[in-house]
Amino acid sequence: MTEPPLPPDELASRLMEVFTRVGTLHRRVYRKIEQDAAPQGLSVGIRAILDLLREHGPMTVPDMGRAQSLSRQFVQRMVNDAAAADLVEFQPNPLHQRSSLIALTPAGTSAITAATMREHALLRRTGGGLTDADISSCLEVLDHMLNLFDDVDMNG
Repeated sequence: MTEPPLPPDELASRLMEVFTRVGTLHRRVYRKIEQDAAPQGLSVGIRAILDLLREHGPMTVPDMGRAQSLSRQFVQRMVNDAAAADLVEFQPNPLHQRSSLIALTPAGTSAITAATMREHALLRRTGGGLTDADISSCLEVLDHMLNLFDDVDMNG
C-alpha cells in the first residue's frame, strides 16, 4: 500500500530537511576527501574530474562542466592542475579542433582507483540495515530535487 503524495507546503518543509542534510553531508564528505586525498596530491576538484573521466572516458572541459554542474572555468583550472601532475592528458578531438578531449593517464587511473577503493571501504561501514529499496527511494527524491534546478546557469 502506497502513501498519498504530500501536500505542497508539507513537501516543501520535508525537502528543506533534505537540503539541510545534503549540505551537511556535502561539507563533511568534501573535508574527508581533502584529508584522505591530500597525501596523493588530489584536491576535491581534481578527484571529481578523474572520477568523471574514469566513468565516461575522454571528455571535453565544457562537457565535464555540464556533467557535474560546475563552471567551465573551474573545470579548466582543475584539468590544468591535473595535467601538471600528469594525471590527465590532452588529446585531439575529431569533432572539434579547438576543444581537446581530456583523458586519464596511467597515473591518473591509478590515483582515482586508489581513491575510490578507499571510499568504497569507508562506505561499507555505513550502518542502518539499508536496503536496495531505501537507496532507490533516496535517489528518486534527489533526482526530483535536481530536476527542479535544471535551469540553473553554472557559468553565469
